[in-house]
Amino acid sequence: MTDVVAVKGRIDVGAPAHVAVSTVLVLPPDARCMLVLAHGAGTDMRHRAMEATARVLPMNGIATLRFNFPYKERGDWRTDPPPVTSATVRAAVHAAQAAAPALPLLAGGRSFGGRMTSTAAAEAPLPGVLGIVFFGFPLHPAGRPSVERAQHLDFVTVPMLFLQGSADALAEPRLLHPVVEQLGERASLHVFKSADHGFRTPKRLGVTEGQLLQEAAQLVAAFAERLARPAQ
Repeated sequence: MTDVVAVKGRIDVGAPAHVAVSTVLVLPPDARCMLVLAHGAGTDMRHRAMEATARVLPMNGIATLRFNFPYKERGDWRTDPPPVTSATVRAAVHAAQAAAPALPLLAGGRSFGGRMTSTAAAEAPLPGVLGIVFFGFPLHPAGRPSVERAQHLDFVTVPMLFLQGSADALAEPRLLHPVVEQLGERASLHVFKSADHGFRTPKRLGVTEGQLLQEAAQLVAAFAERLARPAQ
């Protein structure tokens, strides 16, 4: 793959936020799709895990647009209310479409970022977005198993790809699997054996986070290709 350049930018988030947030666009010359990639609750778009994810995706023909939610742009720790996160996701989707209008468009993110993307899509479809990708859907807080955070998924109309570790403390398999099954053909689940919420595995297994991210990127590329294929 030809070397790619990360282009910094800013997008304006409309009501109710009325702020500007930072973005990073990575658009490889051989891109076959675009993914709007949102960060986790305790991180930002420059976090090590986000950087690692954004490095491996272009190697598989996936352009990315990363962005900060307003609370991280301010350097705050408390997440924005849902109306603000939804407006930010929509602004990022619009910016990604403008940057690469010919590419099939996906949206999603790591943990909180993926959940806020699906929350926005449940409120109203994200224009142009063919599917949503979760890099570790945070089904519940650690140690407090429940499925309440998944209730909005019933209202998401596009296909969803769940990439989950079997040792994810924020998504117990016994709870997550029925959630995905209930969504029917709209949802597919790939489980990384012994991986935690950040796609890390015990050293004794000899499987690195980078290897799992590479596998995840291949799955995202296949997901995008399937969605972009004309209906027969």
